[in-house]
Amino acid sequence: MQEYESLKLENQVCFSMYTAINAIVRTYKPYLQALELTYPQYIVMMVLWEQDGVSIKQITEQAHLDSGTLTPVLKRLEVKQLLIRQRSTDDERARVITLTKKGQDLKEAASSVQGNMLCHIGLPMTDIHILKAECDKIVDNLA
Repeated sequence: MQEYESLKLENQVCFSMYTAINAIVRTYKPYLQALELTYPQYIVMMVLWEQDGVSIKQITEQAHLDSGTLTPVLKRLEVKQLLIRQRSTDDERARVITLTKKGQDLKEAASSVQGNMLCHIGLPMTDIHILKAECDKIVDNLA
C-alpha cells in the first residue's frame, strides 16, 4: 500500500492550497460586500487604482484573467458606474478602461481590506512575503 501514499488527500499540496484559497475568499466576502464588489471585480479595481486608463490587454496581463472572464466583470463595473470603457484614440479596435470619480473614491473605502485580511490570516509579515513569492514562482512555473 506504500505506493498509494501520493494519493492520500493529506499528502496533497494542491488540496491544502485549494482549502486555504476557499477560506481566504470566504473571509474576503464581507469586506467586499461592503464595497459591493466581487473578488474578480476587486482585482480589476486594484489594477485600475494602481494605473488608470489602461487597455483591456494590460488588465488581462496584470490580473491574470482571460478576456472571457474579464469582459463581463468590466461590464458589471461599468453598470455600477465605477469605470468607463471607451475606444482607444491610438487604435479604435482597442478599449481603454478609466475610473469614474465614484471608482476613484472607492479606493479610500477599500484601503483597509488588505490589513483586515492580514489580521485574519495571522501569519508574520515575513511568512506572508515568503508565501507570496512561492505562489508567484508556482504561477511562473506553470505558465
